Amino acid sequence: MAYTDIDKPSDYFETVLYAGNSGTKSITSLDFQPDWCWFKARNNTDTHGVFDSVRGVTKRIIPNNDTAEGTQSNGLTHFLSNGFTVGDAGIVNQGYNYVSWNWKAGTSFTNDASSTSVGSRDSAGTISTTAGISIMGWSGDDGADTLAHGLGVAPKWYILKSRGQDGNWIVYHHSLGAAAWIEIDATDAKSTSGSQYRFNDTAPTTSVFSVGATGAANDDEGMIAYIFAEKQGFSKFGKYAGNGDADGTFVHLGFKPAWVMTKCTSNSGTGWHMQDNKRDGFNYNNHRLFSDTNAAEETTVRMDLLSNGFKYRDGNGNASGREFIYMAFAESPFVTSTGVPTTAR
Repeated sequence: MAYTDIDKPSDYFETVLYAGNSGTKSITSLDFQPDWCWFKARNNTDTHGVFDSVRGVTKRIIPNNDTAEGTQSNGLTHFLSNGFTVGDAGIVNQGYNYVSWNWKAGTSFTNDASSTSVGSRDSAGTISTTAGISIMGWSGDDGADTLAHGLGVAPKWYILKSRGQDGNWIVYHHSLGAAAWIEIDATDAKSTSGSQYRFNDTAPTTSVFSVGATGAANDDEGMIAYIFAEKQGFSKFGKYAGNGDADGTFVHLGFKPAWVMTKCTSNSGTGWHMQDNKRDGFNYNNHRLFSDTNAAEETTVRMDLLSNGFKYRDGNGNASGREFIYMAFAESPFVTSTGVPTTAR
């Protein structure tokens, strides 16, 4: 078996840091044209902002609250072959320090369900079967449906958001199963109440994912989904148990992580932690943001990003006896396809 599916993860995911200039700014340091860009001011309490190539430039949604999509003409204004251009909106380019997390899919995908007999609703978007990334949009009917995702393997993590109405961001994670759900804009624990209205209590297959009869998952005013399959050496989605120790639970990934998101699913009142290899950038001072709040960056949380995984070095993200899920993307595989090992930080 190959060590990794992708030798150069930065062809599909990259974190960018930049200083805002309160005007127009182009970021041209990526190795790809992004399809999903997630922004946050690090030293200010402006909201998060998400833009993608499927919905189109200037179409903004906000991960830390439940509001519907809005048009922001001074937000992300262009996708470039090696980055993006932003206007002077506070969420992307005022006089603050910013982080942008960027993913590439890159191949257009459409599915006419009646013609292909795959899924019960038409879907369209952009995919990368190599990286296991699919960004998919559709017009729902507030009923139970199946949608083609185009990845060819069953996805392990996806996020659903209504474009046309206020409503929470609904998260599927394979370690919770399709009979449970959690919200990326809230600090609640996982829930099984009304689960049939989120994913129709049905796990995704190699061709489709299921949504239930609710506007939060299948709104007739339009939906967007960010969908991920696991790829060896590039991405991993799993769970771990906290040990409450300063030498926290080690989570093996098989790669050196560039970005890690964790969430306690067994207890309410805990946020979605987001850490990466660029903000501070050395162990054990990897700074934290939260997807569920507009709070500025925290610098006191301790996490090690290691050559083959990660671990917290305090109780944050590692409380004893609690269950956590994680989502991670690679900086470099632990060993490349030619047998070259990565180095520690």
